[in-house]
Amino acid sequence: MRQPEQLDLAAASRLLSWLGCGVDPELLVLALTHRSYAHEAGGIPENERLEFLGDSVVGLIVTEYLYRTHPSLPEGELAKMRAASVSQRALAKVARTIDLGSFVLLGKGEKTTGGANKDSILSDTLEALLGAAYLCNGLEETRRAVLKVMGPTLATAAVLGAALDPKTSLQELVASRGMGTIEYRSQTNGPDHARVFEAEVLVGSEVFGVGSGSSKKLAEANAAEAAYRQLSAIADNATD
Repeated sequence: MRQPEQLDLAAASRLLSWLGCGVDPELLVLALTHRSYAHEAGGIPENERLEFLGDSVVGLIVTEYLYRTHPSLPEGELAKMRAASVSQRALAKVARTIDLGSFVLLGKGEKTTGGANKDSILSDTLEALLGAAYLCNGLEETRRAVLKVMGPTLATAAVLGAALDPKTSLQELVASRGMGTIEYRSQTNGPDHARVFEAEVLVGSEVFGVGSGSSKKLAEANAAEAAYRQLSAIADNATD
């Protein structure tokens, strides 16, 4: 395993401050070690086992939170909210709030192809980090960490009407109001190994949301979420 003293202590301190709990230095390095790095380093341990653990820990904490926070919702709606909250896209979005990609140990190939900004790598690393936090601190401390970093995501799950993705929520909202058709327009910027996609969503002929991301799908989802929020705000103001 990479020696813990090689980890940037200032960077580690910032990461753990965001998380709100301590993690053993060796486990922290392990949580940040992607399989591409492990392979190039001669087959050292990588973070997939911690990811497996973290996935279950996050699932339990999020499920309990939604159950207690929404006592009147049926099981089906709670399941949809949980799926939205712990989806790859949602976890990657949380990871980007602390620029987690800059901490991940990646192989040269993954670095070249923009691995530090891939949803799959970011979400997996976040789960591994939370798995490490669980091993070091137990369930109660980890629950506080998960709810701290995922608070905005859990709130969004409710705002989006328990839909599995923002595009579905937007479609349902626009249809319920008879506002016309939805159109997505996208473009790319940057070199092949670090492309950024930008999208805008039009309802009728008016742009209601813009978004960006490492893929067309992510950019459109972010644009749809922005449009949903804007249209919901317009409706709320109209009823005041």
